[in-house]
Amino acid sequence: MFSQIYLNSQNLYSYYMLSNFFNTKIEFLKGVGTQRSGLLNTELQIFTFGDLIQHYPFRYEDRTKFHRIAELYEGMEAAQIKGRLRYFETIGEGFKERLVAQFSDGTGSIELVWFQGVKWLEKNLRIGTEYIIYGKPTAFQGKFQISHPEMDILSAENEKGGYYQPVYNLTEKLRKRYIDSKTIANMQRNLLEQAYGQIRETLPDALMQKFKLISKRDAVYNIHLPQSEGWLHQARRRLKFEELFYNQLRLIKQKLLRRTEYDGQVFKSASLLTEFYNNHLPFELTDAQKKVIKEIFADMKTGKQMNRLLQGDVGSGKTIVAFICMLLAIDNGAQACIMAPTEILADQHFQGLKPFADSLGIPIAKLTGSSRKKARTEIHENLLNGSLKIIVGTHALLEDVVQFQNLGLCVIDEQHRFGVAQRAKLWEKNKHIHPHILVMTATPIPRTLAMTIFGDLDVSVIDQLPAGRKPIKTVHRYDSHRLTVFGFLREEINKGRQVYIVYPLIEESEKMDYKDLMDGYESVARAFPEFQVSIVHGKMKAADKDFEMARFVRGETQIMVATTVIEVGVNVPNASVMVIESAEKFGLSQLHQLRGRVGRGAEQSFCILMTDVKLSRDSRTRLETMVRTTDGFEIADVDLQLRGPGDLSGTQQSGIIDLLIADLAKDGEILRVARETVTEILTEDPELENPANLVIREQVTTLGANETNWSKIS
Repeated sequence: MFSQIYLNSQNLYSYYMLSNFFNTKIEFLKGVGTQRSGLLNTELQIFTFGDLIQHYPFRYEDRTKFHRIAELYEGMEAAQIKGRLRYFETIGEGFKERLVAQFSDGTGSIELVWFQGVKWLEKNLRIGTEYIIYGKPTAFQGKFQISHPEMDILSAENEKGGYYQPVYNLTEKLRKRYIDSKTIANMQRNLLEQAYGQIRETLPDALMQKFKLISKRDAVYNIHLPQSEGWLHQARRRLKFEELFYNQLRLIKQKLLRRTEYDGQVFKSASLLTEFYNNHLPFELTDAQKKVIKEIFADMKTGKQMNRLLQGDVGSGKTIVAFICMLLAIDNGAQACIMAPTEILADQHFQGLKPFADSLGIPIAKLTGSSRKKARTEIHENLLNGSLKIIVGTHALLEDVVQFQNLGLCVIDEQHRFGVAQRAKLWEKNKHIHPHILVMTATPIPRTLAMTIFGDLDVSVIDQLPAGRKPIKTVHRYDSHRLTVFGFLREEINKGRQVYIVYPLIEESEKMDYKDLMDGYESVARAFPEFQVSIVHGKMKAADKDFEMARFVRGETQIMVATTVIEVGVNVPNASVMVIESAEKFGLSQLHQLRGRVGRGAEQSFCILMTDVKLSRDSRTRLETMVRTTDGFEIADVDLQLRGPGDLSGTQQSGIIDLLIADLAKDGEILRVARETVTEILTEDPELENPANLVIREQVTTLGANETNWSKIS
């Protein structure tokens, strides 16, 4: 009996040690200590064994082969050479001081140069000794040279080569304290000696066999210390699949929870929609709009809360779709609201929807920060007694004093401008039953990003522009072409059109931006003395901004000089030309949003991208993409390739930046397979109760609901 209790306690102790091993503080790892652990804490947020082992390399240096000096050529990424140090000398004084050495391998000689650490090198370099050097060879005055090469004394252990050197993200402070990628790799080697047996499997056998995945422990070992290129490939593949699998598991579980746990009002009657469609809609809906309305109506009839994302390019007709969905709510005894991130956009929605609401006799109002007190009081009363059916507003809708009789549908426009807590506050406006949620965005989101940011939402896409719209013609012009561009603008204005000229807003230098804008305004006013020019920028008071915008909308001014405050929200069908100054300073999605301000009428519209002649490779790619296509989703894919996911669509709020190894710009196919796999598993076993899925359940339980990346080593 005693021995059985002892054995059980030993098992519990072993389990405790296993589960707590990766929580061990990093200072207790051989080769780290108190001083280094402090640097790892502050510089890389590495506090525990688990943090270090999941600090993955971002690339690898190929040390599998040696090069001869005679084989070196211009443009080589790097070379590893065995040879002998012939001599070295110090040249120059003060900040120009450098150490120059000659290194040869029998096939030729190469110059090695150091600009830092000269005194240390003078003491430690040994003439006549054989070394292995590694670095990037560059041609200088007819000879090859390597600056700051890595050097190791040739030994029986390293003379064979045959390995890949991991390269880790570091900081300047770490480098100054002599913590480089080799140091981190040695720490990983020491840790893996202890950790290899402690790493438990996190995927079921069936999945491992189906996708021919290596074990978790082999993947972690080979991501840091790859035995070969093949092992490295398998390690990356395994860890990326696992990470995206658990990413999708978390999101799809949230979606299923909403479908099963949260009731929604049942909207079955569509008589108001039919009347509007037959008697009041002044244009034909596109097939894409009709398809989306059917998807939304199907959601609203289920009795479960709808959570749907509506994606559609600028000008694709999302707002009229939102209005038709509001009619479904009103027809079934509920109220609807639409929340926009800015007063300008809220006003545009209100002005656009009011004629439709009036034609049906439906009360509609607008509530923003600048609404007068008397109007606010009336709106609050009418929302509470149910007589006001549609409210259009900004963050003002979130105030506690705003209460509804029966809120049935919330439409949130450009939702990435709102935080999660703000949206949740809006949902709580109906205490009895959560309102249906329709999230809209005109920012095209690549499919891979949509699956990870909005993976818990159902997605509808309007991928057609209304009939009669002509694609916007986009051209790229250099500053030297300015007179020709101004001549073209004059021709367009003389035809009765209007023009936007937009200047960049760079947060680091608001004074400089303001100066650029004012200089631009003055030069435009001088170039077009016969026309009226408006100016709008972020430092203006809201009332002044609205006054200038209203003048432009009414056609009293022909040219609008502005910063990016007009990116979202202005709808002027008569504006046919968008000139974007210093276009190379804008991101692709922002350029696309700005371009969408024109092309809203029946006339041919134009977008002119103005830049200096000197452009980076990425800038050229952005500009060429804009000229080539108006397809927002293609543009979004290129933007993802160039910028990565962290900068796009407010992704920080979704935990997407928590991805440790997967790259959404490159791993779309792995993501697709992971999502399909998760969907199959959760459809058959939503609670993960089958013995085959026990390992998944254990992993999720261990990490808990607060962790955004369920693939982590726990």
